[in-house]
Amino acid sequence: MGPLDALIFDLDGTLWDTTATCVDAWNRILQRHAIPFDPITLEDMRRVTGRPHRECVETVFDGLSAAHIELLDRETARDDVIAVRQRGGELYPGVAAALPRLRERFPLMIVSNCQAGYIESFLEFSGLGDSFVDHECWGNTGRSKSDNLASVIARNSVRSTAFVGDTTGDERAARDGGAAFIHVSYGFGRAQAPDATIDRFDQLLPLLER
Repeated sequence: MGPLDALIFDLDGTLWDTTATCVDAWNRILQRHAIPFDPITLEDMRRVTGRPHRECVETVFDGLSAAHIELLDRETARDDVIAVRQRGGELYPGVAAALPRLRERFPLMIVSNCQAGYIESFLEFSGLGDSFVDHECWGNTGRSKSDNLASVIARNSVRSTAFVGDTTGDERAARDGGAAFIHVSYGFGRAQAPDATIDRFDQLLPLLER
């Protein structure tokens, strides 16, 4: 991994964890519409984190009717953003302190499979909006993480970058986009052959300074 001129991050499982917030929001929707389905658990949510929102809904609510899936897709996308803006999530240790220091070295960006408005909620709730110069998500474009990563790289004229993420989907997007991949082992997934691995977020800057 050579010198970089930008650094791009996945969001959930990399910078923060909103699992509990989203579980509560989804269960409130089930109750609101009296949908006959067992309450969603933290494990249910964690096993789909990182996928496009519609795919998460279809997987978690497998067996429900198409009409219920449509309703849940629409209302969970909306209520997640509202809940995250109000309650937020848990920043991983070291994120709040390290991002401003990383910003001094690189332009920072976010690419996520989340719905529209979710990244903005993260930036607002965390107070870290000034750390990032660009972001993109599945909810804005309807496109894959690989495509969105490539778009962010192109529109910012990035020549050499690393994508920091926690899943094999992040790793695949990095490879497709010509980026190095730095795996965070504390997240929700695994990696096959990352260029580097960190076990804590505060290991990122020392890694890049080597």
